[in-house]
Amino acid sequence: MAHEMSAAAAYLGDAALPNPEELLVAALASCHMLTFLALCARKGIVVDAYDDDARGTLERRPGEKTRVTRVVLRPRITFGGATPDHAMLASLHRQAHDGCFIASSVTTEVVVESR
Repeated sequence: MAHEMSAAAAYLGDAALPNPEELLVAALASCHMLTFLALCARKGIVVDAYDDDARGTLERRPGEKTRVTRVVLRPRITFGGATPDHAMLASLHRQAHDGCFIASSVTTEVVVESR
């Protein structure tokens, strides 16, 4: 698997190239989205568009190594038909998080800020 990548710009990398931290955030966001879409499909909920402005926090805590400590997912979803109410949407996101094997594989806190 040969892909052009770089360290993060803060570590003198090329900001035009993806870095491992960004790819981790993208993997978490993608896994959540795909699981969410599968849940919606099973329930007959039509999703016209799904976009996410996911962000990760890289930090060094005392006595620990630098790591991605938190990822915030900010999905914006357009439904084709009836829009799920707040409780249903929250439940779908909880189920998507619980079903995401990437989120289950990391100790990073993953937060969903649904709009």
